[in-house]
Amino acid sequence: MTAARPRIVAISQARMTSTRLPGKVLLEAAGKPLLAHHLERLSRSPGLDAVVLATTVNAADDPLAERAAALGVAVFRGDEHDVLGRFAGAAAMAGADLVVRVTADCPLIDPDLVGALVAAFLAGRRETPPLDYLSIDSARYPRGLDAEILTRAALDEAARLATDPAEREHVTPYVYTRPERFRLGEALRPGTEPSKADPGETHRWCVDEAADYELVRRILEALYPVDPRFGWRDCCRVLREHPDWLDINRSVRQKTLH
Repeated sequence: MTAARPRIVAISQARMTSTRLPGKVLLEAAGKPLLAHHLERLSRSPGLDAVVLATTVNAADDPLAERAAALGVAVFRGDEHDVLGRFAGAAAMAGADLVVRVTADCPLIDPDLVGALVAAFLAGRRETPPLDYLSIDSARYPRGLDAEILTRAALDEAARLATDPAEREHVTPYVYTRPERFRLGEALRPGTEPSKADPGETHRWCVDEAADYELVRRILEALYPVDPRFGWRDCCRVLREHPDWLDINRSVRQKTLH
């Protein structure tokens, strides 16, 4: 008898009260909010059984819950500051065995790349000992394609035991900083995923500040009307055609762990 396939759920976090660009995920580009682009793209990822939006119980986040529900995406609402607890609650609600973690400020997330991450993790789960955690290498891919996958057991342990504020805010540090406790896979790099992608470029496609939004808006408006199913290499192509666009958010710095 073969073991049942694990239930794989992608959970994306979002809130309206971002400190640098409040309400950013409801800003519009190519005729729809960034959140809609993100959730629709994420939902196309091969291997996923469900997608959940994890937002807060704050009334300010009602529009996020309403937008997700209108797209047919399940919503879990929890504590604004305990993002780890929110993810654990969302995973329990969805009955997840494996959890893909992404953030809703990545409207250009690539479904095929998320699918490649899932496939690589499932292969690692068949090894001895099995993988507990795997991520996309955000230093080698454009920032904004970020995704991580971990077991529900690892997520639940983190939610029970993590006490450091950074571990509660950023969800997975409890796992990936404990290689003696969890088996960590080598991050997925360009050329190592099944699609044999070209080497990544050091671009920034997540939306934290107004300059990020301006760049992402231009990319979406250049690509989405032509082919809504465009991939990350199409984004790279557009930026090669418009190299001056890279200057738009070149000065923005990525937020780091506390």
